[in-house]
This record gives sequence, C-alpha cells and structure tokens, in this order.
Amino acid sequence: MAYSEKIIPVLHSLRPLIMPGWGNAAIINKKDDLAVSVVTAIDIEIEKRTRDALSKLFPKIGFVGEECGGNRNTSEFWLMDPIDGTAHYIRGLPFCTTMIALVQDGKINFSAIYDFVNDHMFFAERGKGAFRDETRLHVSTRSLQESYLCWETHLDNPENMKIFLELRKKVILCNTITAGWECAMIAEGKYDGRITFDPHGKDYDFSPGSLLIEESGGVCKNLYSESYDYRNTSFIAANPKVYEELTSGFDALFPIRAQK
Repeated sequence: MAYSEKIIPVLHSLRPLIMPGWGNAAIINKKDDLAVSVVTAIDIEIEKRTRDALSKLFPKIGFVGEECGGNRNTSEFWLMDPIDGTAHYIRGLPFCTTMIALVQDGKINFSAIYDFVNDHMFFAERGKGAFRDETRLHVSTRSLQESYLCWETHLDNPENMKIFLELRKKVILCNTITAGWECAMIAEGKYDGRITFDPHGKDYDFSPGSLLIEESGGVCKNLYSESYDYRNTSFIAANPKVYEELTSGFDALFPIRAQK
C-alpha cells in the first residue's frame, strides 16, 4: 500500500480543526521578535493529532515536529511542520500549508503539502510521481529570463545581499515567506524555482517540497553540489532549464564545485 493511502486521510481530517482559526487564531507564543515567529494553540494541536495518528498507523516510524520536537537520530521518522506560514494563517492569507515528509536513511521518500485553505493535497512518493489531488504534476519549461523565482536568505549578511542583487539582475524574484506553498506552486508549474542560501527556514520547512519538485520533473540539489541532503538547507529547487542556467556556464551564479 502506498503511504499516500494512509497519510492523506489523516491530513484531510485536520481541516475542520484548522479552518475555524484561519484569520482569527490567537497567538500563544513567539519564538523571537520577528512577526513571522508566532505559534498558536492550533499549531500544537495539529502536530499532536498527527503524531498520535501516525504512531498507530506506523508504530515503528518516529516523529519529529516543529513545535514539540523529537528524535532525528533514528533511521526512519516523520518530519512535520503543522502550519507553515502561521503568521499568514492568523491573518487569513492563503500562503499557508500543513507539511510532512518521511525521512528514511537520510532521504525524503514521501511528502505531502496540504493547502488546507483551498483543500488541495500535493503529495509525492519517490519514484511514483507527484500529484495535486488526482492530477499529475509537472514543473514548467520556462528559461531563467522568463521565470518567477522564489528566494530566501538573510539579507543583513553583506555576502548574501551581493548574491541577491546579482540574482535580481537575471530574473523576477518573488517571496511569500512560506516555502511549502511556494514549492507546491513550483511543482505545479506556476512558479519556476526556489533558491535558499543561508536561509531562515529549517529542515521541516524544505524537506516536503524538495521531493515534490523532484517528482514533478524538477531538480533539487544543494548549492554548488551535484547531490541533495535535506539537512543542508542551502539549495536550488527548480525546473531543469532554470537549474542549468543557474549552475552552468562562465557566468553561473552557483557553479557546481568539485567535491572533496
């Protein structure tokens, strides 16, 4: 049985809990002073309900969540962000999702990004393609010049700002502050890629989208590398044409480096 047959119903069952708080959920905690670093009781409840449901369905698989943590030092575990874009969620903005990934021996082998506002489920299993509900997904075929490219970095770092300004000369840059929603749009061919370099996000922000884009025919690799490790949060995820233009040629912004 495919993982999707068991996991998707669990995620769908969360919608009656999530939607009443969209646009009016109360903040119960702040992780730092940034406006996006907020937590609601619903974030915590979603994570706990999912953890409990998956522990019954897959008792041998561990669980790690953004809000309550868990053990990453096991060979197999679920990695969850209960609401990616909580600040959008409490404002009633659409750029928020529930995300989960299955990590097995260091690889992401299943992922789901649930656009609960529009009730669309984006999911992928390694080697089996990516889907939005029943529709097979494909990344775009646009060139870099034609593209909308999402990005994430710390612009207060001068080196990052230099890269950002060079990138802005080549392509239209977009940023909703939410990796999950953006990666779903890349997999669907509406955006064309996402680049993170020294980003704010963590592994649970990026892991689900990495597989979704790969299984939609895209490329996801760490910066300056020919491989991808979800623990390294600096990466390019894009359609093949955009990836090639960013990493190849004499003027490539992110050339592949020889691995030691």
